[in-house]
Order: sequence, then C-alpha cells, then structure tokens
Amino acid sequence: MRADAPHHMPDTHDRSRRRLLAGALAGGALLTLGGCATRAAGPVPAAGRLALPLPDLDPSLLIREVAGLRPFRPAGFRVEPERFGDTLVIHHYGHGGCGVTLSWGTADLVLRHALAQPERRAAVLGCGAVGLATARLLQDHGFEVTIYARELPPDTVSNVAGAQFGPSGLLDAEHRSDAFGAQLAHAARFAHRRFQLLPGERYGVRWMPLYFVSRRPAWSPGWEWALTPELFRARTHAPGTHPLGDRYLHEVQTMIIEPTIYLPAMTDAFRLAGGRIEVRALRGVEDVRALPERLAVNCTGLGARALFGDASLQPVRGQLAVIVPQPEIDYAVIGAGGTYLFPRRDGLQLGGTHERGAWSTAPDPATTADILARHRRLFGGQG
Repeated sequence: MRADAPHHMPDTHDRSRRRLLAGALAGGALLTLGGCATRAAGPVPAAGRLALPLPDLDPSLLIREVAGLRPFRPAGFRVEPERFGDTLVIHHYGHGGCGVTLSWGTADLVLRHALAQPERRAAVLGCGAVGLATARLLQDHGFEVTIYARELPPDTVSNVAGAQFGPSGLLDAEHRSDAFGAQLAHAARFAHRRFQLLPGERYGVRWMPLYFVSRRPAWSPGWEWALTPELFRARTHAPGTHPLGDRYLHEVQTMIIEPTIYLPAMTDAFRLAGGRIEVRALRGVEDVRALPERLAVNCTGLGARALFGDASLQPVRGQLAVIVPQPEIDYAVIGAGGTYLFPRRDGLQLGGTHERGAWSTAPDPATTADILARHRRLFGGQG
C-alpha cells in the first residue's frame, strides 16, 4: 500500500525550500511552485490579509499512495449490547469516516453498558483507534482488558485515516433522528475534550486552522457539525483577503490526530496500564464465546460484517496521495467535493474520494493523478 519516492525527489524538495526562503526574504512575493502560486509564511498583515503559504504539489514530490476502507452503516454507528449464551457482546462499530474522531465518545457510550454488568474482565475485539480508546476507557474504570486482534498498528484501517477531528460520512440522511443526534452530540463533545487532554507531542494531537473553501459568504456546517456548534465556531475571510482566489474561506479551529504517532502511543499506554494484546483471528461467534472473558466489546469495524453477520455494513473506499512533508503548511483545507489537505509530520495527506461498495485497497494511479489535479485547481483558485 506504499509507493516509493522517485530517486530525484530530495533535490526537488530542496529547491522548493530555497525558493520559498527567497520569497520570504523578498517580502512575501508570490512564487510559482508545481503550477501553484505560493506565498511565503508569515503573520497576518495589519491590513487583515491572511498570509498562507501554498503547498508545492509537483508530482515528483509524491512519496506514497494508500487506500483504506471506511466501515459505513447507512444507519450510523452501532453501540448496542447483544447476548450470545453466557457472553455479553457490546457492539461498537460502523463509524464511517469518523472512527478516530468519535472513538473516545462512542467508547463512553459503551462504558455505560459495561458498568451495568457485574463482570470486570473484558475482551476488546480490534486494535484500531476505536478498539484502543475503548480499552483505555475501560481500564480507567477498573476493568482488566485483553485486546484480541488479527492486525495491529501500523496495519489497521486507522493508520490510513485522514484523522482530522470532525464527524463526516457517518450515515445516510434518511436515518437522521433526534435520538441518534443526541448520541452523536454526546460522543463528539466527550471525544473533543478527551483529545484536548492528551499530551500533544506524545500522542500526535495538535491544533490548527481548517479552512472550508466556498463560493458562499455564509458558513453552513453539515448536520453532524451543527449538533455541537460550540465545537466548530467559524470566522470568514472574504475574497481578496487571502491567496486562494475569489472564494470565501470559513476558518474553524480543529485538531489533527496523527495516526503514526497516536496509535503507538495508545498501544503503549494500554500496556502500561496492565493490558494484554493477543494476535488472533476470530472467525465467528463461537470463537468469541470461547474467549475466557464473558464480556466482549466488538470494535472490528468492517470485520463485524462476517463475524456477527451485519449485512448493512459496507466499505467506503478512500484513497490518499501523500506528498513529502512541508512544515510551513500549518493549516488544513477542505474544498469542493470533499477534496482535502491535512498536513502531518509524515507528509501532506491529499484526499477526497468516497467509493461506496468498493473493496479493493490497491491504490489506483489514475485516482492519484485526479487527486493531485483537483488540489492544483483548488490552490490555483479554480476548485
């Protein structure tokens, strides 16, 4: 799932840096990098113009292409207990495009069911972001926890997540309800607070501005965001006050969670708290019932389709094109059609594809080319 960088990439990258530095010394003049007008980093000028350095999107800077499968349920995530003989299973899966975002919050919904049981030994099935958050929260409330998983980080779906805090791609509109909305609002608020409490460098959690690029002057968040407006307060930058053309930028302060840092840190924290991880493939309910724990939390994502027969689960394939890290890009962007750029230490994550029902995790070169083209239009003022 990785693509090797071209052998000449470091030279290209160094030249980009020298051009950017030269622009900064010249007083922030616009430069052309990879077909995009680029402004050097700096403070917002007194006149109110937003000075954003623009990314170098030259294809020679591509370092890898990855594709992952979001575990989508049209009715949204499932947090529900189900008994199989003497084993109680609490289902916890189906987060669509916001597994990392909501992991701590929906884990708190799981905890309520778990605390109502006398059992204090728990099996957590799955070792992605959802499974790890669930395991840690159970530990914090006195449970002895073992994680059973077929795959561990860095081989989980969570490792290829964009991982910007914000619920999205969660359910189909016809399944929205007040009851589900209340669950989602609680989960978003709980998770938002929990991520704020995690040490930034150790866990790879950091704040940055997120800019929604829009032709509309009014900020109009989606249904999921509107449930918790205090988490997503926005201010608007009008055309002419920023370098992205004749569009509006709606700025929200958000968190980026870097999976390559976050997941190992969570695994370490789980083990330091006395947790045990066993690599094991579970093939059906009988395998779950054979575990020594009588309480199990099912955090298997798409695996729940085969393991527990949830035919409503379906994959939504997303592909990322990852560009060499550019530390001066310290903001995130979402444009038309869900095109997005999230900067991380391991590279600029360029995404925005949603292929429902596609099971392949093999990156498609044509999709990568399209992602790069969409981002060049976005940062060139056309997307």
